[in-house]
Amino acid sequence: MGKIRIVVDSTCDIPLPVREELGIEMVPLKVLFGEETYLDYVTIGSEQFYEKLAASSALPTTSQPSPSEFQSVYERVLQEDPGASIISIHLSGAVSGTYQSAVIGKSMLEEEADITIYDSKSASYGAGMRAVAAARMAAAGRSKEEIIAEIERLERDTQLYFLVDSLEYLQKGGRIGRASALIGSLLNIKPILSLDKEGTVYSVDKQRGTKKAIQRIIDMLDQSFGSDPVAITIAWTQGNAIAMDLCEQVKSKFNVQSVDFTTIGAVIGTHVGPGTSAVFMYRV
Repeated sequence: MGKIRIVVDSTCDIPLPVREELGIEMVPLKVLFGEETYLDYVTIGSEQFYEKLAASSALPTTSQPSPSEFQSVYERVLQEDPGASIISIHLSGAVSGTYQSAVIGKSMLEEEADITIYDSKSASYGAGMRAVAAARMAAAGRSKEEIIAEIERLERDTQLYFLVDSLEYLQKGGRIGRASALIGSLLNIKPILSLDKEGTVYSVDKQRGTKKAIQRIIDMLDQSFGSDPVAITIAWTQGNAIAMDLCEQVKSKFNVQSVDFTTIGAVIGTHVGPGTSAVFMYRV
């Protein structure tokens, strides 16, 4: 059985030490501030991005990798490990063309290769946790079929909720109207976001104030997991006080077996804004 290699895009928000430890290859998306273009997690990190975002009068834009960028990474991986199988896991195709670029990049290879391209139908560490699980299984010598089965289980068995601090960035990105954003800010409304089964972002609920929003997330997770043993990842954009509060409340309520942490990078951060916190939970 040949070696199995994992490829992701930068929106998976996998910390660099984890990527390096597990040999996960990453194809960056781009963030554009006017005429300035940055590569997510390569030429701009999370801290630098949020500093620039605070100083910018206009919302930055994002763009997906080109098919040739995926082609280059696939070719390099196959040169490093001839005959390897590649599992390529990406941001929801419902919100980005990144998955489709990967598909086209595979088709551009001159030689046949065993590459499975997976639409996570998720975002941030919702996709990242699948890639990390896949890489750990590959390192343990598990088969490609076993790894794919676990990726699919995680897709079915993971709940994620984003607690957005402000409606401003959703409004700037065109997801809600200006009037709704203004009213929400005045009333201290905190939206709770998730992704549906097709990988589209939607508003699950809105609560007045952070404490009520966190409690609502706890209640929704309880409906899904109860006392089952679970693993969680806590993520945030800028400033982790709310994220740590969310983490402590989740740990006190659920049968948590492991906790991981990550930051939400520039591309996802462009659309949700600073002050966003997230929890990803799945059964173990």
